[in-house]
Amino acid sequence: MTDEHHADRRSFLRTGALAGTALAAGTSGAFAQLVDSSRPTQGDVAILQFLSAIEQIESDLWQQYAELGGVQDSEIPGLPTGGNTPYTNALNNLDADMSQYIHDNTEDEFSHHAFLNEYLESIGAKPVDLSKFATLKGSQATGANKNKLRITNLMQLTVDTSWWTRYRSRDKNPDLDPSFVFPQVVPSLFIKGKTHPAIPPTDITDTTHIQAIANTAAFHFGFIEQGGTSLYPTLALRVTDPVVLRILLSIGPTETMHFQTWHDKAGNAFSPPNNVTFGDLTFNVSTSGEDLQPNLIMPEPCPFLNRKFPVVSVIRPVSISTSIFGAMAAVQGFTDDGLFTGQSSEFFKKLHDLAEDADEATRKCHRED
Repeated sequence: MTDEHHADRRSFLRTGALAGTALAAGTSGAFAQLVDSSRPTQGDVAILQFLSAIEQIESDLWQQYAELGGVQDSEIPGLPTGGNTPYTNALNNLDADMSQYIHDNTEDEFSHHAFLNEYLESIGAKPVDLSKFATLKGSQATGANKNKLRITNLMQLTVDTSWWTRYRSRDKNPDLDPSFVFPQVVPSLFIKGKTHPAIPPTDITDTTHIQAIANTAAFHFGFIEQGGTSLYPTLALRVTDPVVLRILLSIGPTETMHFQTWHDKAGNAFSPPNNVTFGDLTFNVSTSGEDLQPNLIMPEPCPFLNRKFPVVSVIRPVSISTSIFGAMAAVQGFTDDGLFTGQSSEFFKKLHDLAEDADEATRKCHRED
C-alpha cells in the first residue's frame, strides 16, 4: 500500500471518524448516545471496515446456500426462491434442521454487515459496500436466483478441512506451533488444483452426486465459520475504543455458535448412509479414533500462552501476531478456498487494502486530541 494511500486515509479518519461528532443523517438516538461517549481510533475504524467487508462476503455466499437449501421465507433479501429439492433433501440427510440453520446463519451475516455499516456512518466513517464486485455468475439450478451476479464462487472450491483436527489436537495450538501442519480430515477436498462444488451448478438428480455436493458444503460451512470464530477475538486484541470492543466481543461469539453447529453437522457426513457419497472421498472412522469421531465437537484442551501452563479449551488461533492470523491471513484463506475465483484485480486490491489497514491497527493507551 502506498504512503499516499495511508496519508489520505489518515487525513479522512482524523477529520471525520475520529472527531466522533459527525452523525449520519437519520442516525438513531441509540447510536448517537454511543458516539457521544466514544472516540474510535483510526485503527478501530479500519477493523470495523474490514469486518464489514467480510460480513458482506459471507452474506453473499450464505445467500447462495439459502436460495438452494435454506428455509424459504422473506426474512432474507432475495428469498423465497423456492429452493432446490434434491439439494435440500441431501443437506437434510445430514440433519433434519439443516435448512433452518442455513437460513439463520444467512440472516445473521446480513445483520452483521448492516449493523457495522450503520455504526461506521454514525461515527462519520465510510461504510463498506462491495456490491460493484458482484460480477460472478452463480448456480443455474432450480431455486437459484439465476440472473443475480455474485461476489463469491461456490462451485470451484478447494476446502481446507484442517479446522477439524485443529480443534481436536491436545498437544498443538497454531498460536504456539505456527509451522505445524494440521492434518486434513478430508484430504481429497484440499488437493491443489482440484476443485469441488458446494452447490449444484445445474439441476442434478443423481442422489450420490448431489449428496457429495451437500457433504462438501457441510465441511465448507465449518471452514467459513471457524475463520470468523478466530478473526473477531484476534482483531479485538487491537481495539482501543470500549464501544468498538463491545461490538467485536458481542458479534464474535455468534460466529462461534455457527462454527460449532456446522462442526456437528459435518460429522454426520461420516455416518451411514452418507460415508461413501463424495465420489472419490472415503473415510475409515473405525481406525481413526478421536480424529474422525463424528460426535466429538467440543474443543479439546490444548497448550495456551505458554506450555508451562496446564492445557485449556480455547478458541484457536487467536494470536496478536498478524503473521500467524489476522485480516490478511483471513483474506488469503478465503482466496485459497476458491471463493474469489473469477474476481477482478480491483476486487483483490480493495480487499487487501482493507485487510492491511486492519492488521496495522494497534491498541492505544492514550488518544490524541
